[in-house]
Amino acid sequence: MEDQSLSRSLLRIFLWGVAGVTCAAIVGVASVMISGWLLSGVENANGGRRAAAERSAIGDYFGGVSAVFSGMALLLLVITLLFQQRELRLQRQELSLQRQELVSSRDELRRSAQADMRGLHVQLTQMAMNDPVLADVWNDYPGEPTEVVRQHLFANLVFGHYLLFYSWGGSTEAEVLQYARTLVRSPAFHRYWEASRGAKEGLPADSDEGRLFRLFEQAIREARAEGMPTPP
Repeated sequence: MEDQSLSRSLLRIFLWGVAGVTCAAIVGVASVMISGWLLSGVENANGGRRAAAERSAIGDYFGGVSAVFSGMALLLLVITLLFQQRELRLQRQELSLQRQELVSSRDELRRSAQADMRGLHVQLTQMAMNDPVLADVWNDYPGEPTEVVRQHLFANLVFGHYLLFYSWGGSTEAEVLQYARTLVRSPAFHRYWEASRGAKEGLPADSDEGRLFRLFEQAIREARAEGMPTPP
């Protein structure tokens, strides 16, 4: 029973294969015949095979001319792309300059704001120096005599002056260190430094004020190594 089913399946496959090959052959023959008929019709419509060949040659000529124009169009396209690339590069450069100008303007605004704050601080310090009652409001140096408080306030102004000058790039670390070596030999400034060291020790190490603090500390260590007395 199974052998009969297998035989029928093989037979159907064979018949379908024969039918497929036959159809493919018929389609191929028909395509050749129709192509020949169409070609013959085109030749008759154009005055014969010779006229069709001549016209084909003319078409090939115009095809060459068309290729030349196509090449020129491609060349123009490449040139256009190069110009566009150049324009984009110039635009990027212009945007970069604009960003630099914005950064410079922002830096100038920050410096102007810092200068205004510095001016306000100087004004308040001067008021405290001129009036001991106002100096008591800050209470930075409690228990100190009035003259000592005034000296401390002035020394703080001097330190702030060097800080502003250093942060704006007006002095190098070597120059600031040289100024500090002179200042720390003043007993009045040395007293101020000892009184304010605790507040300055907590400054961020990477800040301008922190770096300036370390420079002054270096100057004090050098002065002590040379025998400078510690202020009372």
